[in-house]
Amino acid sequence: MLISEFARAADLSVDTVRFYVRKGLLRPETGRKGGANPYQIFTPEHVEAARIIRMAQGLGFSLREIAVLAEEYNMGGMTPTRSLEVMRMQLVRLEEKAGQLNAMVGYVRAKIAWLEGGEQGPEPGFGAFEECPAPVTAARARAS
Repeated sequence: MLISEFARAADLSVDTVRFYVRKGLLRPETGRKGGANPYQIFTPEHVEAARIIRMAQGLGFSLREIAVLAEEYNMGGMTPTRSLEVMRMQLVRLEEKAGQLNAMVGYVRAKIAWLEGGEQGPEPGFGAFEECPAPVTAARARAS
């Protein structure tokens, strides 16, 4: 299938497909048609690969990490032991992120309650929500 048909089958935009190809996440075959820009030909296996990429992104893996893991898999290095190691490391990252998100939710709830309560008492601050990352101020953004 050509790129537009593949994009529909994989539920991706054509731009996303091209980006994945540029990053080496997808490696379509090259057709004979198209002259100086030969057509890229995608297979059902590419559709499955695209779904795996999207799932891995949903699990919090970066595209760079996905590319490294895919290469490791393609080279035969993704053993069950290695898969378990990768999943355990990702679980730690996700649990850490969940803690941060829970703290942010707690802060937003407290702020809403404070605002709905007529701003009575001290305004909730980030300090009460340790896991909550500090807000990015204009000065901090310029310093970065």
